[in-house]
Amino acid sequence: MFEGQPKGLFALALANTGERFGYYTMLAIFVLFLRANFDLSASTAGNIYAAFLALVYFLPFIGGILADKFGYGKMVTIGIVGMFVGYVLLALPLGSGAAAWVSMVAGLLVISTGTGLFKGNLQVMVGNLYDDPAYASKRDSAFSIFYMAINIGALFAPTAAVKIMEYAQQTWGVSVNDSYHFAFGVACVSLIVSMAIYYGFRGTFRHVEGSTKQAAVEKKNEQHEELSPRETKDRIVALCLVFAVVIFFWMAFHQNGLTLTYFADEFTAKSSAGLESMMFDVLNLFAVIILVYALFSLFQSKTGKGKLVSFLVGVVAMAFLIYRYASLEGSVPVDAPIFQQFNPFFVVALTPVSMAIFGSLARKGKEPSAPRKIGLGMLVAALGYVVMIVASIGLLSPNAQEAAGDAASFVSPNWLVSTYLVLTFAELLLSPMGISFVSKVAPPKYKGMMMGGWFVATAIGNYLTSVASWLWGDMPLWVVWGTLMVLCLLAALFIFSVMKRLEKVA
Repeated sequence: MFEGQPKGLFALALANTGERFGYYTMLAIFVLFLRANFDLSASTAGNIYAAFLALVYFLPFIGGILADKFGYGKMVTIGIVGMFVGYVLLALPLGSGAAAWVSMVAGLLVISTGTGLFKGNLQVMVGNLYDDPAYASKRDSAFSIFYMAINIGALFAPTAAVKIMEYAQQTWGVSVNDSYHFAFGVACVSLIVSMAIYYGFRGTFRHVEGSTKQAAVEKKNEQHEELSPRETKDRIVALCLVFAVVIFFWMAFHQNGLTLTYFADEFTAKSSAGLESMMFDVLNLFAVIILVYALFSLFQSKTGKGKLVSFLVGVVAMAFLIYRYASLEGSVPVDAPIFQQFNPFFVVALTPVSMAIFGSLARKGKEPSAPRKIGLGMLVAALGYVVMIVASIGLLSPNAQEAAGDAASFVSPNWLVSTYLVLTFAELLLSPMGISFVSKVAPPKYKGMMMGGWFVATAIGNYLTSVASWLWGDMPLWVVWGTLMVLCLLAALFIFSVMKRLEKVA
């Protein structure tokens, strides 16, 4: 996977890791900050969260248009600087008055705009590295590496947010509300690191940054596959049908930063002991990831040296985990933001598993088509909320829980972790398959527009995450989770009903 890749890939991947680390540090605590600092209701905080996510995923569409005119590198540079300014605005300890509100809103607008310029265009630059025939065969593995880098940054982000807040409270005696600003400050530092990596290794990818002149030449030389008007229409309609489905996936999936965080904060036990407690330490999770990859490398390596190295790495990772288990004493605190480390952990740990499963099915000629995987992903997402319905049996409504005081009931953190595991399976089925389907099916003359359509559908889904927060209050919890489950099931039913049409163009 890593051999024979251009150096520019690793520079761009690491720059993106730094940026994603900052973004997910901020996102892990964002709705909790809104409610604590500004005394907002669950639904109002949810609306702000949803609007921000919608902008983050819609603005890459605009960023791509600007990059076609001015160059990818220039837009990425402006985006990095913009995001840094936005995190600085969030990090300012201005209290909870009008100035703090204006600073927060301005920060969100600048961050979303900067992300719109950075996010998609950095991915285009990665793809451009593989336009060179010498690297063309490495394109798929390159994006796997790039996707892993994103999730490694996201894996460590919640721990960073929690730890810096604890440190600020215990060392400097700041209030909980003020400690959120220190976590936003971590995002500022991560952007500085990202900028240092980007500019320090720019020489390895400068040739793919693009320029107005280069874009004009490429557009002039570009040759498109000829499709009939009917074929073009069929492909665009098929993509629009998929976009309609993924809206509801992202609506359900991105509850991780909203109602699932509310549930972690209000209904989940605040401490954990024994073997269970090990999963709340990110170093243990990272050791598990190393162990998983060592095992896969052990069985897949074709040389004795490769097998030996893989075996030794696996032994070290296992020894570390055994040592950590033997060193356990008492219980560890379980903070609500920490649960957001489980999705990236599962993504990184399960990617080789999913690749092995589908690789085996492909060799047998039984691998499901991309549209069928998307439909299965919606069914799995619905199952994730079935887990939450079961977890919520016997629990009070959120408002009643708040009023219950010492009589409030809490559940094991294993319920939320299990939900994140199921939702990650859904993500691995749907997200990469959806992007692959768009790139394969989109009429050549409209590829940019259709990929933009994927981002727009994601943005709409992200905005609709707020619907679940509107139900958070007097409604029983099963209503919240049941609504999300039913929407996922209806989306699955819809895509299976048009499956023949989708597979016809796939």
